[in-house]
This record gives sequence, C-alpha cells and structure tokens, in this order.
Amino acid sequence: MPEPSLADWLRQESDDELAALLRTRRDLSTPPPSDTIVLATRAGTPGSVARACEDLDTFTLAVLDALLLAGADTGPVTAAEVARLTGTKVGPTLARLRARALVWGEDDALRVPPSARDALGPFPAGLGASSSELAGVDITAALAEVGEDERALLATLAAGPPIGRTRDAAADVSLERAQTPVQRLLARGLLLRRDDQTVELPRELGIALRGGSVFDPASLSEPKLPVHPHQQSTVDKAAAGEAMEFLRQTETMLRAWSQMPPPVLKSGGLGVRELKKLAKDLDVGETRVTLLAEMAVGAGLVADSEATTPEWVPTTLTDSWLASPTAQRWMTIAQAWLELPRLAGLAGGRDAKDKPIATLSEDLRRPLAPVSRRRILLALADLPEGAGVKSVDELVAALAWRAPRRGGRLRDETVRWTMAEASALGLVALGGLTTSTRALLDEDRPGAVASMLEALPRPVDHVLVQADLTVVAPGPLEAELAADMTAVADIESSGHATVYRITETSVRRALDTGRTAGELHHLFTTRSATPVPQSLTYLIDDVARRHGRLRGGAAESFLRCDDASLLAEVLGNQVAAEYGLRMIAPTVLISSYPLAEVLDGLRAAGFAPAAEGPDGRVMDIRPSGRRLPAKSRGPRRAPGEPAGLTDDQVGKIVAHVRAGDAASARRRGETVRAPQGVGAGDTSATLALLSQATMDRREVWIGFVDSRGTASQRVVRPMRVGGGVLEGHDHERYPLHRITSAALVED
Repeated sequence: MPEPSLADWLRQESDDELAALLRTRRDLSTPPPSDTIVLATRAGTPGSVARACEDLDTFTLAVLDALLLAGADTGPVTAAEVARLTGTKVGPTLARLRARALVWGEDDALRVPPSARDALGPFPAGLGASSSELAGVDITAALAEVGEDERALLATLAAGPPIGRTRDAAADVSLERAQTPVQRLLARGLLLRRDDQTVELPRELGIALRGGSVFDPASLSEPKLPVHPHQQSTVDKAAAGEAMEFLRQTETMLRAWSQMPPPVLKSGGLGVRELKKLAKDLDVGETRVTLLAEMAVGAGLVADSEATTPEWVPTTLTDSWLASPTAQRWMTIAQAWLELPRLAGLAGGRDAKDKPIATLSEDLRRPLAPVSRRRILLALADLPEGAGVKSVDELVAALAWRAPRRGGRLRDETVRWTMAEASALGLVALGGLTTSTRALLDEDRPGAVASMLEALPRPVDHVLVQADLTVVAPGPLEAELAADMTAVADIESSGHATVYRITETSVRRALDTGRTAGELHHLFTTRSATPVPQSLTYLIDDVARRHGRLRGGAAESFLRCDDASLLAEVLGNQVAAEYGLRMIAPTVLISSYPLAEVLDGLRAAGFAPAAEGPDGRVMDIRPSGRRLPAKSRGPRRAPGEPAGLTDDQVGKIVAHVRAGDAASARRRGETVRAPQGVGAGDTSATLALLSQATMDRREVWIGFVDSRGTASQRVVRPMRVGGGVLEGHDHERYPLHRITSAALVED
C-alpha cells in the first residue's frame, strides 16, 4: 500500500487540526487554498517551510535534521531511527512538527517535505554525505594514523559545515607522494573529493569525531538562565531613577532644539557634528544621544520640517509633553519605544556600501524590531517577580536556543541593544522587568502609569540654599517649585539630587519673566530648609535695583527711562547706532527694530533693560522656540502584534478547503464549459444546465475563478439562478460570469 502524501494526511485531519495549522502558518491561508492539494503544495514550498521553522527551538530543529539524515524527504523512516540519531525521546517533538505539517505519517512511516532540505540547508546537523568506502573500516584505527595537522583539519570540518575549498583537491596522488594534509586525507579515503576545489568530510567520520553522537547532548537542552533575586520594589525604584534621568535629558534636548534646530542631512538623518555637540552639552555618550533623538522623533515630539533647508524641529506635542506629569511623560516614551520600527543600535555602524549609518536616517528602519523587543521582554516576564538575569550574554544564549533561526545576523546584537535601551528608558532594571513594564506588555496603560507613579520618588517641597549661591534639590521638586527654580537658577549638575547655581544673569532672567524682588525673597525664605545667606539677598536686591529702570515698548519699539543721564549714556553707546535709537522726548527713545532685538543688543552692551506691557508691568517676551504641527498618527496596535486570523476567517477557509475536496471527489457527467475570449459564443448551455439542476434539485459541479483570480471547484445544490447569480442551498452566491464550467453530479 503506497504511503500517504501530505495532501492525503491533511485530508484526514480534523477541522480543528486544520484550523490550528492555518493559525500557526498564516502564509498558507493567503489566498485561501481551494482544496487540500493546493494547501499541501503551498505548505511544501521552501519559503513556507523556512517560515514555519523560524520559531522552532534548537531541539525541534535537531529532530528535523535527524529526519533529513535518515532520508525522510525521499522515503518513510521510523521514529525509533530518529530517536537513535538524537539520542533521546522525540514523541512530543514529532507531534509539534506534525501540527505544523513539517512531518506527516505514523511513527513507523514518517515523511518530511522534500523542500525541507532546501530550507534548512544541504548539510543536516552539519554532516556530509555517507561514504561507501568507509563501510567496514575501523574509523578509530584510521584516525589514530593521522597527524596533528590532519586531525585539526578534520575537527574543523566535523564542527560543520563539512565541506572546504582548497586547490589541493585537484591533485590525485598516492599517500607516499602526498605533501599536504588535504592530499594525505584524500589518499587515506578520509575525505571525499567533490570537484577540483572542494572536499567533503564523510558522515561516518564526522560522527566519529563528535564522539559517536550526531548532536552534542548539551546543545539539545536549553541553557539555564541564572538570575539574581531582588525585591520587586527595588527593581521598580531603580528603573524609576533611570527613567527620570532619561526624561530630564530629553527635556534638555527639546529645549535646545527649540532654540536652534539641527539641520537634516541631505541623505537624511542627524549629522555627526550635531550629535557630538549634543553629547557634550548633555555630558553623555553618543549612543545615549542617538537613543534620545530616535525616541523624540519616534514619539512625535520632533519632526523633519521638510522645508527648503530642512531641520529637526520640535512639534506642538512638545509643549503638552513638557507640561505632563513625570509618569505620563514616561508612558509616552516607553510606548513609542515598544512600537518603534527602528534599531537605534545600528547608528554609527556601516551599511552594505561601507558608508556610515547616521542617527535618524532611513538605514535604521527595521519593521520587525517591535516584534523582537516584545519577545525579549516577554522572556524576562517569564521570570519570577523581581528576578533579574545575571548576564545579558546568558540571556542571549537562552533566546538563541529557543529560536536560532529568528532574527538573522543581528539576532544576538538585537538582544544586547534592547536590554541596554530598556534599562536606559526605565523599563528594565537590575536585569529584571518592572511592574509598570509588565502592565504595559498586558496593554494596561493606566496600570503602567500608576505603577511608575508609585515607584517614582515623592516630590519634595523644599530646597537647600548654600552660602556659595548654590541650591540643592534633595529629590524631584514639585512642579511649581521646579518652574520657579528653573527661572531663577541654572542647573549645574543633575541626578537624584539636582544642584542649581544662582547668578546675576539668572536673577535678571527671573525678573524678565515678571517676577519681582519681593517674590524672589519670599520664594527662598519659604522654600529653603536652610537659612537664606545674606549674599543671595544682596544679589537679588542689587540686580532688582538696576533692573527695569530702562523700559522698552513697541513703536516698532521704544525705550523709556526717568533717568535722563541713563538715556544719554545709551545714545552715546554704539548700540544706539546699531539699532537706530533716537530720542523723541526727554525720557523716551524709539527704534525701527523689534523690541526683542533691541533689548538683546542693550544687554550685550552691558545695560539691564526690561520689557513692559501696555499696562506698564514687566513682561516676558522671550521666544518659546520653534514648533511644527504634530503629525497625525494611525490607530495604535499592540507592540509586535501579528496580523492574525479570526475564528470566523479560519472557519471559512477550512470550509472552503473541505468544499474543494468534496468537489474533487464527486463523479460528474459531461462538462459544459464557458466560452473563452472576446467574441466567444453565449453561455446558454451553462445556464440551461444550471436551470435544469435547480428544477430537478440535483447537485451540480462548478469550476469558477474568484475575485483574486484563484481557480477552484465546488459542488452546489442550486436554489435559484437569475440576475447573473447562482445561489446555492447554503446561501453562497456565485456570479455567473465567474463560472468557467459546470456538470451534473452523478449518483
């Protein structure tokens, strides 16, 4: 009795098993196969087999290699033979391969698609072809006769792949005349000559050099992933600290780019000069700056202006982001990172043409990056709460074992980049996943924000003013206090405790925003946990005494001052000629330049003017920075969410396949075919047959082409023919112009 083909095997599977196959191998369902023959053919193509193997672990792939070694692609093999080659039980693994249609048949007659060898490579398990010349040869004794250089060559080929290219393969010489290791091994029959430049290690010899095993037993078991136990609260707080630092650096970058947007390179991306400048300003490495820039653009906070001279300019989302609470700002960045279809780790490397890859360039785009990130984070989510991996390299090894064919050449580097980025963003700390990240992976955004809020240090409502005019914030400040300190002082160093420095310039800046000397005194008196030094009081009073004596308005602009001698001093300065200042009254000067430019010029000349509004009060006219309209974003999907099939879709595809099988198996009478081509005859014969079948309540076999151009066949019991449509008893409708042939089904 002939062995069943893959199509025969699939035809015998239940509807639930076919549905599971279609969900696992989604490429088989597009377009819907017309019957199991089409389904089996599609499942057996090299590309489909390769995709089905992408998420198989090392042991499952080893079992597939063992099946190929046993010749299951050319004839049936037994499960016992596969178990002998792997050295372990293979029952559950065979069941998994059967569920993916990578193996079919009972345990005494297993088969794999012939294309599996093309998809997995020509050398299963890294072994070469068998050699009939080694039959009956004592391989151990033969190996004992070879020299060290020959054994080293054999060991290299035994590790795989088993072929090597060498010019020594062309010479066919005896052992006595052999001069090189390759020539001696060929003369001994321990290497096979494939052509004049290629040699191959025989399978029997390769197994012997591996200690008699096809596979290293250690490689068939998943490597252990050592972890450090931590309290979950410790992990959360450590991550919150990193998140706060990243958000602070992002804020600094956005404010800098608001004032001076960096240009976009002609080839796209951010230039090396701008990257180094930002790294110096933030006192961080270029890798960190790359991540900051990528996340700002990925979150929609920065965009390409797309002007004649394009620049990277903050968008209108920046203002609302800066005004949001810390936890909400973190959520925006973290969500954007999970969905970012780019690999920031590639920046600074070289592309295929050996050109440097720029930050923010299209060379960093990798559509599958979100899938890889989610897979790595889910591996951490499987660990106990609070547990963190001891080493990223150990995580790399574990993930490589679980899916060695997934990720391509950047597979291991992607894990390292993801862990580094997740740690910088506060999604991972101490090698473990935070509570907020677990909620984020479960699509619980409110829970993620709440968890981050719980982990963040409580805002403090006081500062420590020092005698050297520095102010220490012993933690994150309340929003109002932070705004006041930013207005009156400059950040000198940041971290868990931020150090501010108060200078004459910073005090004048605070007065420029409309704050009075009394308000600044009140700020430090009420908010400082230490006594306010007298030097700070004198500094505020001294700057305030000189500040605002010179007032500016718009004429285009004007200056007014009750002190005529001060106005005379201004008119005698070079700045008066620069900005066209002229006196129109004993206490008033006017200029044709904008007020902001006039005030900047006066300050540069050593004066301390202030701007005033229509009511005479001091006002802040400093520009808030450039902004671009934020681009609309599409509907958000879960990070790495695949386009899966719904139960209804799977059910319809299975029914489609079953209907095609039923049509193929039914006997039919003489077939009436529709005319082909322009100007062909009418379809009266087909309509007559369908009408007769409707009156006689007989089943009819039809061939038709769907809207995708896919031809298939069906058995239908016509209920009505009219209006250009054939309607079946199951309420399916078939346009008559798509029916290519029809025949009555014979009982």
